[in-house]
Amino acid sequence: MASSAQPPKSGVRVIVVGAGFAGLTAAIECHRKGHDVLILESFPELKILGDIISFAPNSGRIFQRWPGVDAQLDPIIHKSDGLLIKTYLGETLTKQIWDAEGLAYGKAYNGHRGEIHEIVYHHALDIGIDIRLGYKVDDYFETEDEAGVVANGERFVGDVVLAADGVRSKGRTIVLGYEDKPKSSGYAIYRTWFDSARLAEDPDTAWMVTNGDRHCAWLGPDIHFIAASIKNGKDFSWVCTHKDEADIEESWQAHAPLADALKVLEGWDPVVLKILKATPDPLIDWKLVYREPLPTWISPKRRIALIGDAAHPFLPTSIQGASQAMEDGATLGVCLTRGGKTHVQEAVAAFEALRYERVRAAQKTGEKTRDTWHKVDWKEAKKDPESIKLKRGSWLLNFDAEEYAEENYSRTVALLHDPVAVRALHRPNAIK
Repeated sequence: MASSAQPPKSGVRVIVVGAGFAGLTAAIECHRKGHDVLILESFPELKILGDIISFAPNSGRIFQRWPGVDAQLDPIIHKSDGLLIKTYLGETLTKQIWDAEGLAYGKAYNGHRGEIHEIVYHHALDIGIDIRLGYKVDDYFETEDEAGVVANGERFVGDVVLAADGVRSKGRTIVLGYEDKPKSSGYAIYRTWFDSARLAEDPDTAWMVTNGDRHCAWLGPDIHFIAASIKNGKDFSWVCTHKDEADIEESWQAHAPLADALKVLEGWDPVVLKILKATPDPLIDWKLVYREPLPTWISPKRRIALIGDAAHPFLPTSIQGASQAMEDGATLGVCLTRGGKTHVQEAVAAFEALRYERVRAAQKTGEKTRDTWHKVDWKEAKKDPESIKLKRGSWLLNFDAEEYAEENYSRTVALLHDPVAVRALHRPNAIK
């Protein structure tokens, strides 16, 4: 599936703002198609930040097209057979089998955000992508013929700019015509990653970290707690989503004392409380900011496109945010190839049309799961355990963004004059 063959140069100049998963995927996919790519990243150096991140089979196939990347990722990813779902008091409700999804749809990649990012980042460097760290973008601009950014007082000009700089992207202002500030979602997440040795010593928690990886979710009133072991039980991660009205910036640098999580989870399953007591202090305190769905992801002159979280932030309960960001990149690589240098604006418009309805449907899965998990009717859940499983159908997981864009580009372009028709064309069958 992976191929190192390089196509002829297209002459399309792509500027990518941000070297997260959305930006790196877009850059790699554009490079694969022969486009010239420059990435500008505000951070001055690469740091191994974060904890658990999930890439479902619909993005796993993108990794597999990049030579050598699957082999590097495989040793560091989670390999449990499924997600055990319990009540907050410890009663088992059901188990969602990952193996069944893997057989049906392909390989998933779940692991440490920073470790996976490091592999993808170095792959981009190895294939020759120009990545410039320490370049903070202060402004975006476009004309009918080109687009660019101003970073560190320097102007960078290309044929298209891809804003992959997250939920607070400055690119949103030029796309929307006004400043769009995020607001609190009403929820936050305590999260952490640590060595599992202490858990292995306690008989009540050892099952989570011995004889392979484990994945378990506990559901309670307006709270859920998910724990996973990785690397054959050596490393351990947990996240706790809970009510929180604070409106601060999402940041891996914000911390909360472990005592705060102990208060939130008071009275829960003793196994959960033992996991907390084995957890190093402090925790990451990740505020979930929220944005209303944007009316568009592309600028008035169709030379600038928002991608990833800049365009469509996801709730963690979708388990699709990173995957959809990667799909954006794969789609753009195809669209810019099909449009070519003379039809970049057409290609950017086609990208949005191909992606918009699918992304909205994927976002809805996260909203539905959060609401289901946080407002469980325990009597009904015990009667019908299937009702609390993650909603991850074929339309979502058995999808190849590159293939879909290739097959649908021409008829999408033909319908660009009719936004209602073109969005209806790409609305997933699950919601038609």
